[in-house]
Amino acid sequence: MTVVHTLASGSSGNALAVLSGGTRILLDAGISCRRIAASLGELGLGPGDLDAILITHTHSDHISGLRTLLKRTDAPVWATARAGRELLYRLPELEDRLCQLETGVPFSVGACTVTAAETSHDAPGSCGYRLDTADGSVGVLTDTGYVTDQAADLLSGVDLAVLEANHDVETLRSGPYPYYLKKRILGLEGHLSNSDAGAFAALLAERGASEIVLAHLSRENNTPAMARTAVETALAAAGAAPVLSVAPRDTLGPAHVLVRRAVCRR
Repeated sequence: MTVVHTLASGSSGNALAVLSGGTRILLDAGISCRRIAASLGELGLGPGDLDAILITHTHSDHISGLRTLLKRTDAPVWATARAGRELLYRLPELEDRLCQLETGVPFSVGACTVTAAETSHDAPGSCGYRLDTADGSVGVLTDTGYVTDQAADLLSGVDLAVLEANHDVETLRSGPYPYYLKKRILGLEGHLSNSDAGAFAALLAERGASEIVLAHLSRENNTPAMARTAVETALAAAGAAPVLSVAPRDTLGPAHVLVRRAVCRR
């Protein structure tokens, strides 16, 4: 059985666990090691049980807990070459643990085959991931200004997608953020809006995704209700009805059991 849990999801911190048979993978470490360990503890695990840590990019909300976590696990840390250089600059103690990946080239972590895809974000070497297991496949795509061709191709056919729905465009535009920050978020190296997420969710559902988890919601420029409504509207227009949920911001999320299901259409 393969199970996916978000440990935290939002602009203040991100981490996700993929558990497949005896393989335990942590994707990002953007919350404190204490919180990561507590969430793993609720799943009957500890940091020392991890087989790998996958890093999407080097913004603090994705790596802030990594330095302390490294003291509690021997797991290798995987990142792209550019992200890896940035990690080593910040965490030189990572040198003997860092594994370089190439986007589009699969590699194995225990029972999982992992492949990364380029994303468009203002962080060096940012990427998303696809993890293939005996039970099906999961794709994780956050922190990207738009869905790159490589990411769209890689995530095509996944059974479960964890997908960024960062902001409602009008809420962001009319909100209190300074102009430069609004421009950054709305730009090609920013974040996916609810409408962007809806369009890609519909495409993923048409290509076989049976479950979609909306992630990385902005606290100031979005709400779970707005994100869910926007994506539900896009899915309905496409005639697709995958299981849809929103990842909790600050707590361990529910178990998303990875199974291949028939695509549900209205």
